[in-house]
Amino acid sequence: MGVTGTGKTTVGRLLADALGAPYTEGDDLHPPANVAKMSAGIPLDDEDRRPWLDAIADRLRRLPADRGAVVSCSALKRAYRDRLRAGAPDAVFVHLTGERALIGRRMAARTGHFMPAALLDSQFATLEPLQADESGVAVDVAGTPEEITERALAALAALPSPHGP
Repeated sequence: MGVTGTGKTTVGRLLADALGAPYTEGDDLHPPANVAKMSAGIPLDDEDRRPWLDAIADRLRRLPADRGAVVSCSALKRAYRDRLRAGAPDAVFVHLTGERALIGRRMAARTGHFMPAALLDSQFATLEPLQADESGVAVDVAGTPEEITERALAALAALPSPHGP
């Protein structure tokens, strides 16, 4: 999870490979109207996100529970993460965090993505970081994708097991 430009897709794929888990790109589950709206530089509102979050939750619900899975999506608000948890109660979030300037530079350098850099500020304005009672970790995005992935794996390994010590 995280604002646009943090590397959710790249790190998500690397995490999935490292964990031997299937990967889903959450952006692929957006309805066409959402993609058109974002492509036009218009931020999504909660109503726009509802069917998208439900599609992600449905995808999580259908994945084999014993294998785990990695899904990249912004999940910017607590309410969005709660909606995802409704479909996948054991979900653990990896919040990719970073300085706005770094993320802005990365967005300016990427090509072929529908999300314009102009929406970065609206994403930061919407962002509600993980709260203490949410299962997850925050990982800084400074460094290479491989370094970020290693930090994420280490942080996930340090989490207490949901099934006891």
